[in-house]
Amino acid sequence: MSDAVLMQLQDHFGERLQQNVRLAPYTTARVGGPARWFAVASSSQQLSQDAAFLWKGTLPYRVLGNGSNLLVSDQGWNGFVLLNMAKTIRVDESADQPTVYVESGAALTTLVRKVAEPGLSGLEWAAGIPGTVGGAVYGNAGAHGSDINKCLILAEILHRTNGQLSLRSDELGFTYRSSSFKREPGNAVILSATFKLERSTCEAVQAKVDAVNEKRRCAQPAGASFGSTFKNPAGAHAARLIEAAGLKGTRIGGVEVSPVHANFMVNDGTGCAEDYRKLIELVRKAVLDKFAVVLELEIELFGDWKN
Repeated sequence: MSDAVLMQLQDHFGERLQQNVRLAPYTTARVGGPARWFAVASSSQQLSQDAAFLWKGTLPYRVLGNGSNLLVSDQGWNGFVLLNMAKTIRVDESADQPTVYVESGAALTTLVRKVAEPGLSGLEWAAGIPGTVGGAVYGNAGAHGSDINKCLILAEILHRTNGQLSLRSDELGFTYRSSSFKREPGNAVILSATFKLERSTCEAVQAKVDAVNEKRRCAQPAGASFGSTFKNPAGAHAARLIEAAGLKGTRIGGVEVSPVHANFMVNDGTGCAEDYRKLIELVRKAVLDKFAVVLELEIELFGDWKN
């Protein structure tokens, strides 16, 4: 990197600029090497300004939220990681249909709790999902028969060439666990989202949240993981295919196919990204050989890989 580029980074980010920051603590799988450059954006306005600045240069960058659904390589990444900590949440109960505005770095679990307090319904399905609002919009997160597409009114984004835009849900190309953002990475940054809600009671909403959390607790393993590893194939369930292939409990290094839920791979604290990747490849090959089904990753691989 030239001295001129370094000076530009220092001028823009100031004391926020960090070097060689290990990414494992910022991912739910708890693996991943260092980012060459790293900074925290604490508001959607700052996130927008940072993204616009980075797009003007030649340094590759990625926005990171809670690091779920993401496998970061052990080698890390020789680029810039912008950690999204924009977390403002504003509930509006004044209209016939209440809504909630939330910045993209807010945790889904926090959002669910915030709207449950005044007895507003519509996001109970998201209880316990370990991601941010931005990540949920990016990947069209869903559970228990609902998803982001069904709840979202507007997303505020910064587009690389078209600037700041407000887009309706039907303009975001949502499909199963995907969106136009995910299919065209690097072209836009999600700044905030507005969701529709329905009036209910505190007791009724909290009962639904508790039921979702209990179901998740019983059906999914504790410990470090990125949640579901593979998308469900059409007409099938990835977990059932993996279990039927006899892979529950299969381990490589410190990472294991969970005996509780076969679509989860859990890090016992000693695992690395390469353990995850080898186990993913083993599972995909076994399911392909036994059932002629190609499992598609729900997670993304990120960083500099050996091969």
